Amino acid sequence: MSIEKAHAPGIHWQTEESTDTDVLTDKLHNLIVWNDNVNTFDWVIASLVDICGHELLQAEQCALIIHHNGKCGVKKGTFDELLPQAEGLIDRGIHATIDY
Repeated sequence: MSIEKAHAPGIHWQTEESTDTDVLTDKLHNLIVWNDNVNTFDWVIASLVDICGHELLQAEQCALIIHHNGKCGVKKGTFDELLPQAEGLIDRGIHATIDY
């Protein structure tokens, strides 16, 4: 049996009665990169490697998805983790957003 207490929007402490340990469960968001007619594949791939820490193959696959589907969720994490990465991509002229 578990007991949940909401302390802030999207954040819940969950206590397991059998173990008496607290686990912070944070809502995960997606960093989304959108297709455009300005940035090259090479620039997007290099940016995903540099800013998001992607491996080359992962960045190439994301670039193809962006191109064919118009967008791709390139990274999942907390808002605070994703914000500097979104800003870094935007600083490079890449349209990026964080979903809620």
